[in-house]
Amino acid sequence: MKDIDKLIRETLTEEEAKFYNDLEEQHLFGKVKSLYKGKNAWLTVVMHVMNIIVFGLMIYCLIQTFDVEETNDLLLWVSGFFFCFITMSMLKLYSWMAMDKNTILREMKRLELQVSSLSAKISE
Repeated sequence: MKDIDKLIRETLTEEEAKFYNDLEEQHLFGKVKSLYKGKNAWLTVVMHVMNIIVFGLMIYCLIQTFDVEETNDLLLWVSGFFFCFITMSMLKLYSWMAMDKNTILREMKRLELQVSSLSAKISE
């Protein structure tokens, strides 16, 4: 594996080598930061704002469950709490899936670069 990486780095130009180094695997905070770049950055911001609003509504529903005296009202507030919880989970799940998609695209770019550099080396 190290020999392949060494071979790839030898065949790359300086610009390609810089691009290849930028494609290294990111840590968690780098993945989250990459959500705020690109065409869908606005969607990420809107989703995080909505997540905060829904969290506040969930806390309100939780507080209201302790103040009601009738069972029907209690069921309504608890169902509101669970609806907010599920909504928050779905928003977070979308963000995690977007991070996974970015990771897969990053790996595909690395593979494309490796294949092109190896094919250039073989053709020489």
